[in-house]
Amino acid sequence: MTADDSFNRLDDDDYPAYTMGRAAAMLGTTPGFLRALGEARLITPLRSEGGHRRYSRYQLRIAARARELVDHGTPIEAACRIVILEDQLEEAQRLNAAHRRTAESANPTAAA
Repeated sequence: MTADDSFNRLDDDDYPAYTMGRAAAMLGTTPGFLRALGEARLITPLRSEGGHRRYSRYQLRIAARARELVDHGTPIEAACRIVILEDQLEEAQRLNAAHRRTAESANPTAAA
């Protein structure tokens, strides 16, 4: 954690997140798998006021994709890299589409 870990903390009432045990159960895996994803730097658990690890819905979606790859024989480190690249590609495509919509609405004659 960084010196200022206020961004890595959350209050139980402020943000929907799941404990490590609940997150693992939802994924159909063990807490050890979530710890391995953390060691591979795919997901970093958020922390509640009590210091308990919590996982957001977004993190669970990422972990589920990694688990799918691992279940099909991909090593965990490679699965984490694949998931990160897929997530970056999805974000870039979303930003590109938003930029195109903005450009088209600013200049409707150029689209024709």
